[in-house]
Amino acid sequence: MTTGTPGLPRAAGAPTGPARMPVLYLSHGAPPLADDELWTSQLADWGVRLPRPRGILMISAHWESAPVTLSATGAVPLVHDFWGFPERYYQVRYPAPGAPQLAERVRALLAGPGEPVQDAPDRGLDHGAYVPLAEMFPEADVPVLQLSMPTLEPEQLLRLGRRLAPLRDEGHLIVGSGFFTHNLSGMQWGAGVDEAPGWSREFDDWGREAIARADVDSLLDFENKSPAGRIAHPRSEHFAPLFVALGAGEADLAGARTVIDGFWAGLAKRSVQFGRAA
Repeated sequence: MTTGTPGLPRAAGAPTGPARMPVLYLSHGAPPLADDELWTSQLADWGVRLPRPRGILMISAHWESAPVTLSATGAVPLVHDFWGFPERYYQVRYPAPGAPQLAERVRALLAGPGEPVQDAPDRGLDHGAYVPLAEMFPEADVPVLQLSMPTLEPEQLLRLGRRLAPLRDEGHLIVGSGFFTHNLSGMQWGAGVDEAPGWSREFDDWGREAIARADVDSLLDFENKSPAGRIAHPRSEHFAPLFVALGAGEADLAGARTVIDGFWAGLAKRSVQFGRAA
């Protein structure tokens, strides 16, 4: 994992323009993702091919807070919200600029009567945000804001994403960060990229097909409509960021593309882009 030092050059001709920005749902991995040469190279290549955003709005599986809450817009430490890893993972830094203007715009889009938007001025980016961003935007030169999930209820998160969609036309990248399957008790450490338990493979295949069909209703009701949905996600927080991405990317669901697939320790790392070719 990089720590804000120069990395891959950004794609030529990729400055922010008037065209609508894409929306991403990505599987973010754990801190050891930094040691996976294949996955880090896939994320880095994806980042280079994206149009350069004015700012990035991250919705991570690792921050649930109601009412909806905005992270720090100034320099604060990262949230190393994991335990039992080697010390080097706690030394990672990702000094991306804060995004106060993006925060004001998000507040304007979401706040309303009976719908407060809170601030958490001391909360930095958690590993669901900085782990993938360190590979995709290694220069750490794009302003980043994190938004809490105020609920895990799929329909509410879909509506939240819809309200955020105008940010796309203003040059901002919206990223839902989770894990396409996430059952830690079923992980298979040391498994290859094509190796996975049946429940993980079955859910991944079903999800791939549902996204290809733009079958939002089935995705929202994944616990009942999918094979092994309750095994793949004993708790839904790692699938839930997809619902925000579906809402924000609603205009481009028919053109959704899987950018990264395969498995890591038996978990599906499927990652999807809505809008603008990757």
